Amino acid sequence: MSWKTLTYFGDSMLLIPTAVIIALVLPWKSDNRQTVWYWLLAFGLAGLLVSLSKILFLGFGIGSARFNFTGFSGHSAMSATLWPVMMWLVSGRFPTFWRAFTIGIGYLIPMMVGLSRLVIHAHSFSEVLTGLMLGFTLSSAFLLTQRRTALKGFSLAQVCVALLVPLVLMSHGRVATTQQFLERFSAHLAGLEKPYTRADLFRD
Repeated sequence: MSWKTLTYFGDSMLLIPTAVIIALVLPWKSDNRQTVWYWLLAFGLAGLLVSLSKILFLGFGIGSARFNFTGFSGHSAMSATLWPVMMWLVSGRFPTFWRAFTIGIGYLIPMMVGLSRLVIHAHSFSEVLTGLMLGFTLSSAFLLTQRRTALKGFSLAQVCVALLVPLVLMSHGRVATTQQFLERFSAHLAGLEKPYTRADLFRD
């Protein structure tokens, strides 16, 4: 598995459809009617905070040259929000040990995504670390609110159907254009010809 394959586990092209699948499945598999709303709040808040941090830098140059910080790593934050919850949902009827093991994998995947972002030089250490901290805080808060929630199990066929869309997206390897959109939006919002770059951060 290459670093670019690992980094795709944090790409919005994969995570947003998967987040929608989770939202559709939760009312069916959870005995708590509020679970889906907690999930939408957690994932939505992650996306909002990541976007705001990027807009502040891209449009207004608000970042930190000292920490080489231009905004939360979206791949790190969003994957750290999603994968622990995804594994919690899938492992709902597993024996205690295997459920803990599966959820642990959900925490490991985002750390590998974060590492891949460093290896391919897409982000600085501070951006990956804060992104993971943000995502893990939100996913862990969600899981704490659901510690008394009972989940129905998944049949093999149901797991295959739930994973069909993510697997298809991964096979195509299409990446989201979220960064490009935020660059255009931020520059337009701030009235700039072009957005701030990391080079501008150190030049200033």
